[in-house]
Amino acid sequence: MKAKPRIAIYKMSSCAGCQLEFLNLEPVLLDVVGALDFSYFVMARRGNLPGPYDIGFVEGAITCGEEIEKLKQARKDCKMLVALGTCACYGGLPSIKNWVPQRVVEGLVYSDLSAIHSTKAYSIDQYVEVDAFLKGCPVNKDELVEFIKGALLGIRPYLRPHSVCVECKLHENVCLFTSKGEVCMGPVTTAGCGALCPSNAKACDGCRGPANDANTESLAHAFLAHGLHKNDIIRKFRKFAGLTPEFSKGVEVV
Repeated sequence: MKAKPRIAIYKMSSCAGCQLEFLNLEPVLLDVVGALDFSYFVMARRGNLPGPYDIGFVEGAITCGEEIEKLKQARKDCKMLVALGTCACYGGLPSIKNWVPQRVVEGLVYSDLSAIHSTKAYSIDQYVEVDAFLKGCPVNKDELVEFIKGALLGIRPYLRPHSVCVECKLHENVCLFTSKGEVCMGPVTTAGCGALCPSNAKACDGCRGPANDANTESLAHAFLAHGLHKNDIIRKFRKFAGLTPEFSKGVEVV
């Protein structure tokens, strides 16, 4: 009998929401568990087994030397390494601190900074080679299942390159920007979430990072014309993926 692929799920600096999505796969969870051997998954099992592993999923941004060492060891232990969620892909919400002096950020939380060894927050591909990126805050469950199926079958999964606006149109949503004047990152954000926020009358925050050929400069000009203050525009582009070249161009406009 062929052995199941061995899976490892690692947590770096994050809220644990992306790895929780594995446990939230209620309709197919038993099928997934039946097809995979979750050898290392601290959130879900008491005893965790050493590598090597076939696939490693890494959640969270890298914010300290200990995590750099842990990540590099994960790369050695895993045949395939996957960035799980926006923090691992782009730095995510932890990367908001990157534009504030490190000592100031630390001082907001800790009274004694001598024992703190935190760094700027970076995506995992700053330190190791990454084989696949599953975006989202949290990662989309359908995309997660599609990726797992693709890995088991040895085929490339379809990860959507277009923008959230395309999914909005497919859902026949009324544009929140043009109809209600709500500031929306949908035109420059990677699809795959099913336009979840706009479909619930909330403008896109850009949590999935830049779409292919994202015209962030044009969107920034549209925000300025809409009357949005330049500091608010900067915060929009830096909220989840501010370190990316595409979203950095949006900031440069203002």
